[in-house]
Amino acid sequence: MDFQIRTERKPQGPRKLVAERAEYLRLVQQGVSNRQACRLVGVDPRTGRRWYNGRNASGKDKAAPPITSVAPEISSRYLRENDRIHIADRLREKATLRQIAAELGRSPSTISREIHRNRHPSSGRYRPHAAQARADARRPRPKIGKLAADAALHRVVQDHLARKRSPEQIAAILRRDYPDQPEWHVVHETIYQALYIQGRGELRRELARALRTGRTARTPRRQPGQRRSRFINPMIMISERPAEAEDRAVPGHWEGDLIIGKDSASAIGTLVERATRYLMLVHLPHGRTAEQVRDALIDTVQTLPAHLTRSLTWDQGAEMAGHAAFTVATDIPVYFCDPASPWQRGSNENTNGLLRQYFPKGTDLSVHNLEHLAFVAAELNDRPRKTLGWDTPAECLAKLLTETS
Repeated sequence: MDFQIRTERKPQGPRKLVAERAEYLRLVQQGVSNRQACRLVGVDPRTGRRWYNGRNASGKDKAAPPITSVAPEISSRYLRENDRIHIADRLREKATLRQIAAELGRSPSTISREIHRNRHPSSGRYRPHAAQARADARRPRPKIGKLAADAALHRVVQDHLARKRSPEQIAAILRRDYPDQPEWHVVHETIYQALYIQGRGELRRELARALRTGRTARTPRRQPGQRRSRFINPMIMISERPAEAEDRAVPGHWEGDLIIGKDSASAIGTLVERATRYLMLVHLPHGRTAEQVRDALIDTVQTLPAHLTRSLTWDQGAEMAGHAAFTVATDIPVYFCDPASPWQRGSNENTNGLLRQYFPKGTDLSVHNLEHLAFVAAELNDRPRKTLGWDTPAECLAKLLTETS
C-alpha cells in the first residue's frame, strides 16, 4: 500500500485530511469495513463514520454531507496549502511580496492576487487555512456565468448586442454607465463566452450573427506545442544556426522575407546580409508560390561569391515549402524562426520597413520591373547606417570583397 500514516499527529484544525479521506473512500469502496479502513489510514472510527454518513449540525459544528468523491489533485501551477502557509508566515515577518514570490518561484502579481482574493473580508488578515478553503470553494466547475445569474445585466448586454455593438464596446459602456454597480463590470471575454461556449450559452445564438465576424462558433487555435509543420521536409530551426551568424562576426549569413502587395496578390522578396546590412531584392513578377519563390531565390543568390552564401534565415511562411530543393541547388542551409518571433530576423524586418517608402502597403507590387528593384536596392545600400559606424552597406560589402580577392 502506497499510503503512509502521518507521523505528526498534531490537531489539524480546519485543514481537511484530503489524503486520508481519499484512501478511506478507496478502501470502503473495495469492501473494507469502517473500523479496518480507519485503522489503515490512522483516524478514529467515529471520524470514519462521520465521513461515510455525514453529520447534522450540532452546536458550533456545521452539518457535513457524506463524502462521495475526493477533491482532485491540484496542478502545480496553482498555489497549494503549503504555499499559503509560507505566505502567511512571511507576511508576519514583514517580508515584501517580491521576496515571497522569489522564494516560491512565482510572479509577484500571483502573490498579490492571492492575498487580495483570500484574505478575511472583514479584518483583512491573511490566514492560510481559511484562504485554502476559499480557494477550494471557488474551484468547482462549471460555474454559473455572470450573465445567467443576473437577469437585468443579461437584458442590457443582449440589447447592446442587438444594436450591433461589439463585446469590448459593451464592456466599456457598462463601466461608464453603471459606475456604482461593480458586479456589472464584466470583461469582453465574459460576453464572448456567453455567446460561444457550450454550456454557457446565456445569450441567444442568433445574436452572434450581429458580431462583425458573423461567426456563430469560435475558430479554434492550436497551442504552440500543438503546431504541425506545414512543410513535407523537416525544418531546421534557428536554434541550430551557427553561433557565427548570431554575433554577425562572419559575413554571408542572410535573412529573408516577402513584402506583400494589395490583396496579397503580389510580392517582392527581400534578402539582407546580417553583417553588412546589404540588401538584395528578389523579383517575383508572376506570383509567390513556393516554386516561384524557390526559383527566384536560386537565381538571386547564385550571383554571389561562395564565401557570402553561408546560410539563410526565414520565417515559417508557406512560400518556403521548397526550402530543401533550394538548399540542394545552392548548398545554402535554411534556418527557420520560431512562430511569431519577428525579432529573430531583426535586420530584415527593419529593412522591410524602409522599403515601404518605395513600395507602400496596399499597392500592386507586380508593376515594378527588375531594373526598378535594382535601383531601390542600390539607393538603400548607399544609405549610411549608424550601426555600421556611418558607413554604407555597399561600402562594407566592397571591403569584404576586396579583402578576399
